[in-house]
Amino acid sequence: MNAGLQVQDAMGRTFRSLRLSLLSYCNLGCVYCVSGKSQDIPASNHATLPYYRLVDLIESMQQVLPLHKIRLTGGEPTLYKELIPLVSLLQERIGLPISMTTNGTQLKSLLPDLKAAGLHSINISLDAMSEQVYQKISRRKGLAEILTAIEMAGSLGMEVKLNTVVLKGYNDAELIALVEFARSNNMAIRFLELMRMGHLYSRDFETYFVSQHEILSMLSSRYSLVPALRKPSATASYWNLEEGGQIGIIANESEPFCSDCDRLRLDSYGNIYGCLSSDEAIAVHDFITPAALAERLQQALQQKQSYGFVGSTLSMLKIGG
Repeated sequence: MNAGLQVQDAMGRTFRSLRLSLLSYCNLGCVYCVSGKSQDIPASNHATLPYYRLVDLIESMQQVLPLHKIRLTGGEPTLYKELIPLVSLLQERIGLPISMTTNGTQLKSLLPDLKAAGLHSINISLDAMSEQVYQKISRRKGLAEILTAIEMAGSLGMEVKLNTVVLKGYNDAELIALVEFARSNNMAIRFLELMRMGHLYSRDFETYFVSQHEILSMLSSRYSLVPALRKPSATASYWNLEEGGQIGIIANESEPFCSDCDRLRLDSYGNIYGCLSSDEAIAVHDFITPAALAERLQQALQQKQSYGFVGSTLSMLKIGG
């Protein structure tokens, strides 16, 4: 890292965790990502960058940022045709721990190659334990395939976390069943508060929102929860279960973690975003000097909120979790 090109804001924040969004589409139609009217994302005027150019960009960022991990997101990253070569090249040239967030539908056949290429860990979305509820949320079939992929990832020795977006009237009655599945597979499960993003930015948010307090209340009816110490810059707060196992809650709304957020997002067009509360893309895809790159990274850092997540019209399909 070039110590002379410091990227830091007045709160002492910088970017340490990079989230690379590989696609702006998904094979599911989850109610928290797309409206019931359409799943279309406005077409971009720019071509996506080849995977090796994305690695070039990350290598350039590594020269001016103290990056310590990379997470691959979507849309749905397992639909990205060059996923295995990308992971392999990232491991070869960047050398940081690589993780991925996926809906799990296409994961099973990719797991051996992903592990061999150097994928370190996987976060898998699991919003329900019953097929009926899963279909209601995702507007698709296929829960059994996801459960099989989760168990297979665990058997391969990969680090797996389960993510559940909690929605009032949809899956809020499934939390205990989800925890039991996670416990039976020796995996942590994180419950996510709904985010004010995309079509939920200006409408319907309160209709579906379930708070951290409500989630803990539901879980406390079955489990004895012992708070764990939050790690710096962590998105989730964790509780250990006296009965065995661990749950986390990502409470963007109830307990925002903006004050020490260290995440930077890079999309497949070569644009960066410093915060999900901003839909302003900052281009870094052109060949620029380290000083110019640091200036644009500093601009992205100014997008971060000081005290709380406010959301944006940016779709999670476009930029990922």
